[in-house]
Amino acid sequence: MISQITALTRIPKEYVASVLLFVLLLIILRTSKNFIVQLLKKFAKKTTNEIDDMIVDAIERIPWFFYITLSVGIATKPLALPLWVDKGINYAITILIVFYAVRFVNNMISFFAEKQVAKQSESDKGEDTTFISIIGTITKIVVWVLAAIFLLDNFGIKVTPLIAGLGIGGIAVAFAFQNILEDLFSSFTIYFDKPFKHGDYIVIGSDSGTVEHIGLKTTRIRTLQGQELIVSNRELTSIRINNYKRMQKRRVVFNFGVVYDTPTEKLKKINKIVEKIISNNKNLELDRVHFKELGDFSLNFEVVYYINTREYKAYMDAQQEINFALKEEFEKEGIEFAYPTQSIILEK
Repeated sequence: MISQITALTRIPKEYVASVLLFVLLLIILRTSKNFIVQLLKKFAKKTTNEIDDMIVDAIERIPWFFYITLSVGIATKPLALPLWVDKGINYAITILIVFYAVRFVNNMISFFAEKQVAKQSESDKGEDTTFISIIGTITKIVVWVLAAIFLLDNFGIKVTPLIAGLGIGGIAVAFAFQNILEDLFSSFTIYFDKPFKHGDYIVIGSDSGTVEHIGLKTTRIRTLQGQELIVSNRELTSIRINNYKRMQKRRVVFNFGVVYDTPTEKLKKINKIVEKIISNNKNLELDRVHFKELGDFSLNFEVVYYINTREYKAYMDAQQEINFALKEEFEKEGIEFAYPTQSIILEK
């Protein structure tokens, strides 16, 4: 027993001081953590945003191992430890700090990505939010890569040749996957520029349909005939697109003809008849009515009006009502619609 006490008294004072400092730091860190968490929780209850709740959660999730390692690192600084031990402790502290910092940043990225998805879902229920999740994932990967480069640089590893090698390899990969990368970047152009979005009715060349999905490489369109049309994003960003969903109101032009036997007095009534028919529909706005031309077999009129909707079915319903009303009014006035005819003149 006496020999053990004698052995303990031979322990250098700096080691005893380091142990006491380690215990003291551990107590302080633990107490400070509890105090800060309780303080932040009280503050978080008074606010409506969720960022402070996320900060509290991030602090609470830091385990005991982190505080122990940090306390060991600080407490052993005054000691003359072997170089490999000192480096090992410093590396462990650096790795832990970077790890929890990256995890906090990634949680922030996930939080803002989820908020953006919820915001878009509320404002436009049909919009595809896949890109937000993809951008969030890519951003997280970039953060981890930057953290890895930072750690390697702190460990004394030269990262410049590594980055240069990755750059050369990236150029080779870019050439090998040129078309895929073009589609990928085109998809980001579509997302940020928004020439169309999920649910829009678009016309591209001779094809048309409703956008059902915007992916990383292709966009899928459901045509009026029912089949699925798959178009590369690269093609969609290099051609003209007519987006009928963005149309505020539809401009309609239609023509009709009456027979040449129609008296001039009745011809002059046709403008008033058309104006009356269109004015009776509150969704229609008349632009003009004109006796346009003397056709081969008919006296032709041209009518231009606007309908306050972009829906094709509503437009066809309105045009049908106009056609019925014209037929009815012309029957009352004794005006006949023209149809293709030929007159044969016989000479003796």
